[in-house]
Amino acid sequence: MAFKPDIKKILTLLKKYYGNPKCALNYTNPFELLVATILSAQCTDERVNIVTEKLFKKYKTVKDYASADIREFEKDVYSTGFYRNKAKNIIATANIVQDVYKGRVPKDFEKLLELPGVARKTANCVMGNAFNIPSGVVVDTHVLRITQKLGLSKNADPNKIEQDLIKILPKEEWINFSHMLIWHGRKICVARRPKCEICFLNKICPNKAISSKHSP
Repeated sequence: MAFKPDIKKILTLLKKYYGNPKCALNYTNPFELLVATILSAQCTDERVNIVTEKLFKKYKTVKDYASADIREFEKDVYSTGFYRNKAKNIIATANIVQDVYKGRVPKDFEKLLELPGVARKTANCVMGNAFNIPSGVVVDTHVLRITQKLGLSKNADPNKIEQDLIKILPKEEWINFSHMLIWHGRKICVARRPKCEICFLNKICPNKAISSKHSP
């Protein structure tokens, strides 16, 4: 008999332990969130928050980013990795937001996707957290890994995983679900050493036996 994950039970348990967690990235406005999310590609949220703490003090407006010196900006974001592409995309995005959207991040998923350095993950993150609009499900490395462990998707491609999640999650849960899995991945279902022995999802996780081999 094929395993069928109980999404209602999973949601109930996640909410019990994490409630309504906030976005792991620090920001004070939609453009800062856009910048932080672009920087988060292939980088930890913790590292991004360290970088943006100084970055957001140095560049306070969209115009500041649009007129930034590319070489100096590369140094500012160097530690997030892929700094040349990230710097180029953020400055280019700032110019578009400044010139086309009068300095305001567009509250439109498709328009966000047209910005340099913005893919579905970034667009969903901005729509959900900056505007509270559930355009889709953010699939980062934590969500990808834990979704597979829980049997919610057999796919490895983030876009396909997102579509699988959209089919089984109520739309009002799309935003919060990602936050809860991200916090679960940071606190308990850690990639290298998952703490299966203390995981509240242990009884309904089909991969607990596999994961527990790596537990202390």
